[in-house]
Amino acid sequence: MRIIDCDADIADALKGLTTADKRLAKVLKVAGAVPLRRAAPGFRGLAEIVVSQQVSKASANAIWGRLTQAVDPFEATVFCRVDDDALREAGLSRPKQKTLRAVSQAIVDGFDLDAVARLDGTDAIAAMTALHGIGPWTAEVYLMFCCGHPDLFPARDVALQNAIQHAFDLGERPGEKDLYAMSERWSPWRATAARLFWAYYAATGRGKDATPV
Repeated sequence: MRIIDCDADIADALKGLTTADKRLAKVLKVAGAVPLRRAAPGFRGLAEIVVSQQVSKASANAIWGRLTQAVDPFEATVFCRVDDDALREAGLSRPKQKTLRAVSQAIVDGFDLDAVARLDGTDAIAAMTALHGIGPWTAEVYLMFCCGHPDLFPARDVALQNAIQHAFDLGERPGEKDLYAMSERWSPWRATAARLFWAYYAATGRGKDATPV
């Protein structure tokens, strides 16, 4: 499994994708640069993904800035000691508080995110979704962007569904099952395919205020 770790890895994957599926050359032309969006693995990286969910990019950045001031250094052991009032004042919703408390406590109790990163996609997602509040999308995005997993595709992501509907001029937005089946054509570069369609979504003005991670 070749980890996606630098821009050269993205470039190589894009070559593979556009060879395997000629339609993607047109998508790439519209998308322009496809960003790596690589972040450090561990509790901090996972927490930032949780914070960004279901809020605008501006809101996510503001909450994250306040949260990293309240939890300093941003480590699981420190997070466990921060009281609920400080998390609420940072703008963290109650469900996200519960998720990050569960994750931080699991890490303190021995859950090893580094070991999870070395598992194959199916096993890694199963291990992560066993944690309270961590769903498949969160696990997939963490494994893609923090661990560099090359062959995951978060087919539940509405932005990806919308982007692919528009790019391929489909009559309706593909659902999770249809999109996952479609993505199999892009293996073993599916994580780069997801990046490509997110970039396309942004370039067409549809995702200007969204934050996939």
